[in-house]
Amino acid sequence: MQIVRVTRLVLLAFLLAQACDGILTYLAVRSDGIAAEGNMLLSTWMVLVGPAPTLFAAKTLAAACGVLLYTRGVHRILAALTIFYAVSAVGPWLLIFGAR
Repeated sequence: MQIVRVTRLVLLAFLLAQACDGILTYLAVRSDGIAAEGNMLLSTWMVLVGPAPTLFAAKTLAAACGVLLYTRGVHRILAALTIFYAVSAVGPWLLIFGAR
């Protein structure tokens, strides 16, 4: 029972990290332009269809992959990805916005 709660918290943290990354990226792109996005694939799609649809699609796909990992019982990888996103995606945006 306790492990189920922990794994659900990991999934929730992963989904929250995805949402925060999407929102912070959108705010950065909105204020600084598409050049604020470091991923060339995403920045190209932002030029083609716009930042909001691109980020929505990318974060929805990432969230679906996280849910798939959760349902398949690959909880350690999901936890590692959650930490990775918190440190490498959300953290830098918070530092950038905090410096402004």
